[in-house]
Amino acid sequence: MKILREVGITVLIAVAVFALLRLTVQSYTVIMSSMEPNFQDGECIMVNKVCYRSSGPQRGDVVIFDPPFDSEYPFIKRVIGLPGETVEIEDGKVSINGTPLEEDEYIAAQPNYTMSAQEIPENEYFVLGDNRNSSNDSHNGWTVPWDNIIGKAWFTYWPPSKLGIVKHYSYPELYGAGEQEMVVSHSFGVQLE
Repeated sequence: MKILREVGITVLIAVAVFALLRLTVQSYTVIMSSMEPNFQDGECIMVNKVCYRSSGPQRGDVVIFDPPFDSEYPFIKRVIGLPGETVEIEDGKVSINGTPLEEDEYIAAQPNYTMSAQEIPENEYFVLGDNRNSSNDSHNGWTVPWDNIIGKAWFTYWPPSKLGIVKHYSYPELYGAGEQEMVVSHSFGVQLE
């Protein structure tokens, strides 16, 4: 009888841990090449599903989301524009409220298209693939509602050669010194007084 009780308790603990993990993290496989060179087709990543419950994504975050149109699969893209901002793409540069972003560190190539200035609606995000010239993203006229965002890419676990934490970028050219400190502290969950 004692053994049955111990086995039952062990099973209940395992089920509780599994349910908790399922609610907080989830595995996804990258499909296609829209996020090259940072994510390749077939890579497996873990996604943090609870990080945006109290606040929205930050610029530079890699997010998994359901696109605002019918799609068999969720998308993976980088957050570029935040609600209320104006985004423009011209001469191979993405600009936020008139300030060009420095993106050479992580994109495959500068965009070879133009997009006139577009204001991002409230509670929506402007996202782009790192492979700018081969990505179905917000430059095609759609943005992502906050409710459609599944979570933030956390770490890559397959293939083993790519094992590691997903790098998210910040854009110091958009912030003054005090604002940059606040952005950095927000990324780590620290609240400044």
